[in-house]
Amino acid sequence: MMRQLLLMACLCLAVQSALSAQESKEAPPRNNGSPRRPEGKANESNEQIETGAIRQGTKSVADNKQSQSPADAAKPAEGKLVPLKYDMPTAPIIDGPPWLPAARATLEPYSEEPKAPLMVPAGCSNLALKKKVTSSDPEPIIGKLSQVTDGDKDGYDGYDGVVELADGKQWVQIDLEKPADISAIVVWHYFVARGRIYHGVVVQISDDAKFTNGVKTVFNNDFANKLGFGAGKQLEYIEDYRGKAIAVKDEKGAPVRGRYVRLYSNGNTSSDQNHYVEVEVYGKTVKDRTSKR
Repeated sequence: MMRQLLLMACLCLAVQSALSAQESKEAPPRNNGSPRRPEGKANESNEQIETGAIRQGTKSVADNKQSQSPADAAKPAEGKLVPLKYDMPTAPIIDGPPWLPAARATLEPYSEEPKAPLMVPAGCSNLALKKKVTSSDPEPIIGKLSQVTDGDKDGYDGYDGVVELADGKQWVQIDLEKPADISAIVVWHYFVARGRIYHGVVVQISDDAKFTNGVKTVFNNDFANKLGFGAGKQLEYIEDYRGKAIAVKDEKGAPVRGRYVRLYSNGNTSSDQNHYVEVEVYGKTVKDRTSKR
């Protein structure tokens, strides 16, 4: 009897061991809690990062760029800076040998090499064109004040397109008609006489036509302070047909806002008179900027 019980117990243990082995063979392997990726499927996240195709909803960045119209792609980004472009007069033919003044600390070195363009906000235009001009000398010796903003820079031959003001400290003032954010001013004095320098060039901007309040000086090379605006920090320069392009920025590097632009001079190295061929003011009217927002 005892032998039969032992045989039955051994048989039960053998059957249980065989069942356990069969279950362990059919069960899937454990993954320690990590989700198992289906076999044969690539790692999409790594693939997208490596190829730069980062998804935004259902479209990639590349898809969004391709969906832009040619007109939108051609538009400059808001706040983008672009080179200032303006027309220059025909270079004059000057008789005789070239003459340049001796170098000095207060004089900008002269070079006939192309100048680096000023960078201004996209969308700037010449706001001074055909605008009203007034002056400390209301009856110029030669020319009319309207010629300062008439857009004609090629009429300088024989003083036909030149405005000549009286001796000493004189100014011309341009009314832009509306407040504007000004980024650049280009001025042409008489440039046919090679080596000519105009003294005490000061450029100011204001919303006050009398320039008694809110005056902002954006250029001053009156280093001797003969005009009374303080000693200038900019250098004198030699006139030529390319004009003098002046960058207009406030202390934070932003355009300067104002309606009126006034330019001073105090004679030149050839005479005591003051001359202007053209003045251009580049910027955006405040109304135009507001309407685009």
